Amino acid sequence: MSDALLPVFSPASVLFDHGEGAWLVAANGERYLDFGAGIAVNALGYSHPHLVGALERQGRKLWHLSNVYRISEAERLAERLTAACFADVAFFANSGAEANECAIKIARRHHHAHGRPERWRIITFDGAFHGRTLATMAAGGNRKYLDGFGPPVDGFDQCPLEDIEAVRARVGPRTAALMIEPIQGESGIRPVSHGFLRQLRELCDERGLLLIFDEIQCGMARTGHLFAHQEAGVVPDIMSLAKGLGGGFPIGACLATRGAAFGMRPGAHGSTFGGNPLAGAVANAVLDIVMDDGVLAEIRRKSALLRGLPCRP
Repeated sequence: MSDALLPVFSPASVLFDHGEGAWLVAANGERYLDFGAGIAVNALGYSHPHLVGALERQGRKLWHLSNVYRISEAERLAERLTAACFADVAFFANSGAEANECAIKIARRHHHAHGRPERWRIITFDGAFHGRTLATMAAGGNRKYLDGFGPPVDGFDQCPLEDIEAVRARVGPRTAALMIEPIQGESGIRPVSHGFLRQLRELCDERGLLLIFDEIQCGMARTGHLFAHQEAGVVPDIMSLAKGLGGGFPIGACLATRGAAFGMRPGAHGSTFGGNPLAGAVANAVLDIVMDDGVLAEIRRKSALLRGLPCRP
């Protein structure tokens, strides 16, 4: 690795030149079948012609405007995403961590706008990963990531997974929301039971809390449904997306109901690059493919085939 890079990664020594579908091609011509998909980002593989075409067309028109002007690609993307799920509004950022920061701010602002400023704490879960900003590291609670950066950002209370009584006991007068990944991906792949997700929804309704689903890794058709929570039949108030949404182009999104986003007014949040025309064009191209019922059905079919394969000792 180049000494000019901050040494926070320890990458493999192979240097890739380009990608073709599910294959990566090294500078020396060696081909590698990629099972990592860029850490769950390249949902449609490498150099997908529909995505490349969208990027090239938009690249000849507008790259960046900033959000002081309307951006047609962002508006279309927001309309398509909200039409496909529970949400009414969307905010676009550049990464999953930023999308989660927005989700946290929406939850806090919601209660403040309703005259409950004391309700600002969020319950999260053991084994979670929500990002590498100071707030999202605190939400994840992993000491490995937190150590050495001073006091963790306050406002997050961890609970064990699949223990509704522990969650119920943790809810207090300062609790604003619960935040969970329907499928955890930090230490292996750990699906949360549909029953537990339903219990969390019921608890939120009972106590006046918001339910946040972090679908940054498990969303965007990875489960054979556009969003993982749709299989469980449990509807959140706020949802974060990224990774597969851009098919390799940096974009994050925070979706919310209009009721949850109550209080988010001009100036309450922002992003210089979020929702830029290039990102919007590519994400819309991704949706062209993954929102096709035939594609989703094929994902479910192949999932069943893989689940049926015998495991080698």
